[in-house]
This record gives sequence, C-alpha cells and structure tokens, in this order.
Amino acid sequence: MNWQFQYKELFLLFFSAALLLLLFTGLLRWKSATRRKIGDPELVSLLIRNFSHRRFALKFILVILALSAGILAVMNPRTPGDSGNKTRKGIDIAIALDVSKSMLAADLAPNRLERAKQLINKFMAEMPDDRVALVLFAGKAYLQMPLTGDHGAVDLFVSSVSPDAVPQQGTVISEALTMSAGVFNSADKRFRSVLLISDGEDHDADAAQTARALAKKGVMINTIGIGSPEGAPIGDPATGENKKDEAGNTVISKLNEEGLKEIARETNGRYIRLQNSDEAIAALKDQLAQIERKAYGDISQMNFKTYYGWLAAAMFILLLAEIFIPETKKRMAV
Repeated sequence: MNWQFQYKELFLLFFSAALLLLLFTGLLRWKSATRRKIGDPELVSLLIRNFSHRRFALKFILVILALSAGILAVMNPRTPGDSGNKTRKGIDIAIALDVSKSMLAADLAPNRLERAKQLINKFMAEMPDDRVALVLFAGKAYLQMPLTGDHGAVDLFVSSVSPDAVPQQGTVISEALTMSAGVFNSADKRFRSVLLISDGEDHDADAAQTARALAKKGVMINTIGIGSPEGAPIGDPATGENKKDEAGNTVISKLNEEGLKEIARETNGRYIRLQNSDEAIAALKDQLAQIERKAYGDISQMNFKTYYGWLAAAMFILLLAEIFIPETKKRMAV
C-alpha cells in the first residue's frame, strides 16, 4: 500500500512529544528528590500508599499516544485511490504578469492589463496539460500561485488582479524572472518556460543579464509585449483622469519592444506583440512545442483515501481513557 502524508512538514510537531517526555522525566526526578527530603522512607510510603506509580505512568503514556495520534491526523495520512488518477504530459510554465499602473493605458481596449488577463485565460484553455505558476510584479515581485495543474484556481486569481496587488510601483523584470524560475524543480533542466507579459516600460537594466543566467539553467523565456510603440495616457480608475507628471503634462506610456525582445533572444525564446489574442497564442504554442514534454502525475485529479478520521477518533478515545483512569489504588481497609 502506497502510504503518504499530505502535510509532511507537520512532522516537526513530534518535537512537542519529545518535550513532553523530557518534562515528565523531570517531574519523576523532582518527586524522587522531594521524597528523600521528607526523611523517613516508611513514613513517606505510608503517606502515599494509595498512590499508584504504574497508573500515573500509564496516564502519561496515554497522553503521549493521544498527542502522536493527533499529529498524525493533521499530517493527513492517505493512499491513492484507484480512480481519477490521470497522468498528463506537459511542461511547467511560470507566468510573470506586469501589474504596474502603466498597464492601465488604453492603447489596447479596454486597457493593457485586461487584455493581458484575457490572453492568460485563453492560453490556459489551449494548454490543459501544462502546470502553471503565477507571479505578479511591479516595483516588487510576488509569487501569487505556485505550480499547479488546477487552471480553474489560476483563472480565479487572474480575474482579481489589479495594480493594487503590488503597491510599490516600477517594473522589476529581473526580480520577476528570478522568482518565476524559482518555482521550477531545480533538478529538472528541461520542460520549463517563463512567459513574461509586460509593456516593458522603465524595466531594470539587470533583466537581460538575469535572462542569460536563466538560459544556462535551461529556462526558456517568451515575452509578450502589451501596448503600442506610440503609447497612450495612463488612466486613473479612481478619478477617471489621466496621469500627469510634475510639470502637469499628460504621461504617455509606450511599449518597450527592444527590451522585451532582448530578454527573449537571450534564452532562445520568442517575442510576440499582442494585437490579436488567437494569433499570439498560436505563435506561443508553436514556440513551446519545441520543448520536450514530460509525463507527470496530476494529483489535483487524483482521489485519495484518507485516514485522519480514524486517528482523530483514536486520540479522543485515548484522552477519554486517561481521564477515567485514577492515579490512586483501590482503597484498602486500614
């Protein structure tokens, strides 16, 4: 039977059982020292004649067993079921999405960010066998979702994305690329790709250097340019007005194609300017088809038989038994 624990990291809770054992040992030593301090051993034995050392030890053992059963329960031991287990063949893709305020420019209707979100949703529908991670970035990068085959969950996160998700403004593409590459299995040098979606505006100078470093690790970076070289004003949803600079001039945000092309070129990837979503996805699928597919078990579609209920019941019974076992012996006639 192929046993496994869903939450292996909770094994560390067994240190609490070890601590409890140390405290119990200390208590026994303290009791022994206290009896010696009292003096006459016969008098001490007479005073505690109804106390059962065995029952006291038994109650402690029951507590330790109950604690262990509880820890195993929260670790959720389980075995794979016979049905629902799918083996998919796909690649791992980390999507790095620019959510800076320049993505609110409307040179792509309704705005760049909304078009990017539509692209992601269509792309995932076309690539059902791939695992996807989501990284959001502006002036800082955040891992929004680790690698998963649950595209519905990714859709949910993408639909709620806005510039407010990353309060610090800017375009730290190098940090976003590093974080995106970090979601992959370091032992696996293939089947990995980063999809960078950005207008490329005000990107940091380290982006190309970071791309070169990731290329050596077998990561392909494909870039999607959002916007137009001519640019457009950046709308403010709160006021309905366009963003202005310190001199009062309307800020025009322009697509930086050269920066995005360089990043793709460094990793043998492809730059695609988003104009028509279907055409962009077709070009992207053609590029990703060059990456050899791998087979992996998709546990999001796997049925498991869990045993936490039995362990929780065992914990309850053990604690109940400990409560009803007295520490004293049956009273003897004096």
